[in-house]
Amino acid sequence: MRFKVILNTTGIIMKYISLIFVFPVIFALLYREFSSIPPFIVTGFSAWVLGYLFGLNDASEKDIDNITRAEAFAITLISWGLFGLVCTIPFLFFGLSPINSLFEAFSGISTTGATILTDFSSFSKTFFLYRALTQWFGGMGIIVLFVAVLPKFAVAGRQMFFAESPNPTEEKITPRIRYTASWLWSIYILLTICQIVCLKFMGLSFYDSICASLTTVSAGGFSNTATSFINYNNKIISIVGIFTFCSGINMLLTYKVLIKGKIKELFKSEECRAYFIIVLIFTLLISLILFFQMNMPVKDAIRNAFFETAATITSTGSCSFDYSIWPLRAKVLLFALMFIGGSAISASGSIKISRWIYLTKYIRKELNKIIHPAAIIPIKLQKRIVPTEIGQQIIIFVMFFFAIFGISAILVAFIEQNSVIAITGSIATLSNTGPAFDSVIGPLGSYESLSAPTKLIFIFNMFAGRLEIIPLLAILNKDLWEVKKN
Repeated sequence: MRFKVILNTTGIIMKYISLIFVFPVIFALLYREFSSIPPFIVTGFSAWVLGYLFGLNDASEKDIDNITRAEAFAITLISWGLFGLVCTIPFLFFGLSPINSLFEAFSGISTTGATILTDFSSFSKTFFLYRALTQWFGGMGIIVLFVAVLPKFAVAGRQMFFAESPNPTEEKITPRIRYTASWLWSIYILLTICQIVCLKFMGLSFYDSICASLTTVSAGGFSNTATSFINYNNKIISIVGIFTFCSGINMLLTYKVLIKGKIKELFKSEECRAYFIIVLIFTLLISLILFFQMNMPVKDAIRNAFFETAATITSTGSCSFDYSIWPLRAKVLLFALMFIGGSAISASGSIKISRWIYLTKYIRKELNKIIHPAAIIPIKLQKRIVPTEIGQQIIIFVMFFFAIFGISAILVAFIEQNSVIAITGSIATLSNTGPAFDSVIGPLGSYESLSAPTKLIFIFNMFAGRLEIIPLLAILNKDLWEVKKN
C-alpha cells in the first residue's frame, strides 16, 4: 500500500471538504446571526490546513490513477474519519461537550439522526441548518461527490466509488464512473429541491422546508424540534413520508425513471419490487394494530403506519407519532425493519434489501445442492450473475453486522444496566436509524444521558454502519498495510 498516494488523495478531499463550511457562513450572514460565523470559518480553515499538510506527500497523477482497491478502502476510511472529526469543531463552539460534539457530528455525517440535544430552543437557526447539512452531504457521500466534480479522480474514481457505496452488482448508469457520480448527485439535488418546493407550497417556512428536505432526502432524520414531525399538519407529514420512501429507492433506478423515462424499470427490478412489497405489508400490519388496539381512525392509522414504516426501513428515523407508546406488536415490526434497510445505492442504511435477496437465493441454492450435489446453480441479482467473491463479501458483511450488533448490545447492557437501551440502541445506531424504543432514547428522547463509553460504542456503530463495514474489515487484513514502492 502506497501511503504517499493515500495521504495525498485524502489531502485533496479534505481541501474541498473545507468548502462545505462556506454554506452555513452564507446562511448566518443572510439571517444576521453573526455570532454563528466564527465556528464555521475556524472549521473550514482547519479542514484546509489538514488537506494542505496531507498534500505535502506529493503524488503524481499517474499514481492516483492507479489506486488499488485496498488503497481506496484506506482513503475512504481516513476521509470519513477526518470528515467526522472536523464536523465536531462547530459543535464545540456552540457549547457541547467534546464527547457530545463527537456524537452529534458522527450522527450527522452517518445520517443516523440520533441526538444528544435536550433543549432545542437554545441554538440558532444556523446551528440547525449546519446539522442538516452534515446529513445531506453524508447521505450521498463525500467520495461520490468529489469523484463527480474533480477531474483528477476520473480514473481512480471507480475504486473509490465502490469503496464508499458498495453494490452487489457494481452497476453503473454511464460508461464512466465520474458521469455516474455526477448523475447521482444531480438526482439527489433535484429530489431535495422538489421537496423544498412542495413543503413551501404547503405552508411550511422556507427555512424549515430546507432543513426538513436536507434531512429527509438524505435519510438522516435530524429535526429542528424535539418532536420531529409530530406537530405538523397531515399534508406536510404525507409529503415528508413520500420523499422518505423515495430516499430508500436505488438512485440508479431513480435516474432511469426520471431521466430516461423508463418507468417499467421500477417493476422489472426485483429489489424495488421487494422494497414496495415490504413497505406495503408492514404498513398494512401496523395500520391494523393501530386501528384495533389503539382505536386510531383509519386514515390516521394508515398515514402514521406508512410514515414510520418508511422512516424505519430507510433508516431516516423521523416520526409523525410517538411510537414508544404504540402496542408491543407494532414496535416489534419497526424493530424488524431496522435490520432490513432500503435499496443498494440509496441514502438508507442497514443491511439493504439486495443483500437479503442474495442470502435468500444462496440458502435456496444450498438446500437444492443437498439433493443435487453436482448441480451448478448461479445466483443472479438484477439478471446479473453475482461473482463468487462478491457473494462471499455479502455473507461476511451480514455476519459482521450481526456480530457488531451483538457485541455492542452486550457491552452497552453491561454499562447501562438496561437491556432495552442496549438492544434497540445498538441496532438503531448500527443501522443508522437513530431513535430507538426506550423512553430515554426513543423518538422523543435523547442520547445525552448515556455514559461516555456507551456513546463511544454507538459512535463506532454509526461510523461502521455508514461505511457498510467493509472498509473497516479491510484494515484488519495485514496485506493492506504492506508498503509498496512506487
